[in-house]
Amino acid sequence: MIRTALLALAFTTPLATAADLVVRVDNVQSTSGQIMVALYNNADAFLKHPVRAEKAKADKAGTTLVFHDVAPGDYGFAVFQDINDNGRMDRNLMGIPTEPIAFSNNAQGRMGPPDFAAVKLAVPAAGLDTAVTLR
Repeated sequence: MIRTALLALAFTTPLATAADLVVRVDNVQSTSGQIMVALYNNADAFLKHPVRAEKAKADKAGTTLVFHDVAPGDYGFAVFQDINDNGRMDRNLMGIPTEPIAFSNNAQGRMGPPDFAAVKLAVPAAGLDTAVTLR
């Protein structure tokens, strides 16, 4: 009987907690294209290999994207508005982005993108709602 109760408890208790990471993107200047967000979980993968990605139609009133079932931990994200809808961030001849961008914590880099330490934010088990401003 105790064994049955323990098994029932085990199947009704979630094994791992995961929540939503809500990213609100402000200062969207145009309704052209998509807002693209890439989520990273470590410095080695930052700007190379996202663990997840989301996109949504650009909205001048602001665009909200949601990463569902995110395990608690440290993450960082990069955002850009793909104005011409070509699926990639366009750059000029010097490698500087020509489409609006943002990073978690509204971090900015010097002579390049910020490092992971600057964009890192903690996502608790309850989830996180955060906002960034396109530049």
